[in-house]
Amino acid sequence: MEHYSARITIDANTRFGRPCIRGLRISVYDILGWLASGMTREDILKDFPELTEEDIQAALSYAADREHTILIAS
Repeated sequence: MEHYSARITIDANTRFGRPCIRGLRISVYDILGWLASGMTREDILKDFPELTEEDIQAALSYAADREHTILIAS
């Protein structure tokens, strides 16, 4: 799989600069929320045909990378 940076875009004019999928108005946060609410990948792809399996995987990889690099001040 290609690196998530090939699919995740950040543009101040789209969704207030939230990380989105390929410049679409679908954010990483949206995808994570749908998965957390119990939607399957298949459900998401059916409801949002502009997305691909690779887009969902990129959102998960982006979130995992962000979680790994967050520093917590004590």
